[in-house]
Formats: sequence, structure tokens, C-alpha cells
Amino acid sequence: MAALVGIISDTHGLLRPEAEAALAGCTAIIHAGDVGHEKVLVALRKIAPVHAVRGNVDKGSWAEALPETTIVEVEGHKLYVLHKIEDLDINPAASGIGAVIYGHSHVPSQQIKNGVLLLNPGSAGPKRFHLPVSLALLRVNSTGLKVEHVILI
Repeated sequence: MAALVGIISDTHGLLRPEAEAALAGCTAIIHAGDVGHEKVLVALRKIAPVHAVRGNVDKGSWAEALPETTIVEVEGHKLYVLHKIEDLDINPAASGIGAVIYGHSHVPSQQIKNGVLLLNPGSAGPKRFHLPVSLALLRVNSTGLKVEHVILI
């Protein structure tokens, strides 16, 4: 069996209709911080269960309830979520982590390092500079992880 996990970050209070459409059908959604407003999480929860971490712009009581890091297990794969990759203070490969999911830079990227997927979905919020507005879809099954970056606008 496979799971489809929506990966979104840096919404900064804006959940675009294009993002909601791209996430439709996901079995879970991971938000890698800089949510910006709790209304974003409320809307995402209408699509699928949400696992979110606090980013550097997330302030207030709603944001204090968000952890700085979390581990989400999907189809036997551990996904470690944090906002800034620079704050990673574990050895993901030694910890049995299959992917590290992060945001902050607004730059969509993916790479494999020591057998661990490092995934930044980019920013799905307000357009910044020349960077695309994007998110990622992560297909997860017992044999692996497959990433699809989705450019929203």
C-alpha cells in the first residue's frame, strides 16, 4: 500500500486555492513551519491530518502549541520535520530516519545524503523574489520515497 503525503512550508498566513487543490487526496500533510496564521492549519486539516512544526515567524499561543521538531511515521518510514535545516542536531541516518523535511529558505530542493532524503518543498505562501511558489508530494510505500515538486504559480 502507498501513502501520499503533502509537504508544504512557508505559507506565511496564505493558503492558496492552488495549494489546496494540489493537496486534495493526500493521506497526511506535513507543514515545515512559518505557517503564519492558525487559519492555515484549520484549512489544511479539512483535507487530511496535519503534522506541523513551528517556524521563526510563528508567534502566539496557537504557535506555541507547535513543536520545533517532530517525527512522522508513514508506511514504516520515519520522516523528521523541522523548519531550519541548520538546526538539525541528530544524525538522521544513524537514527533510522528516511527523510528530513524542512523549509525556511523558500527554495525547493531534494537530495540524498548518506541514504537520507533531504526535502524542502519551497514556499507555498506569498511570492518572493524570483523563487517559485511550490509544495511537494511525497509518495511513500514499503520500498521507498518518491518526490514530486509541484509549482503552484
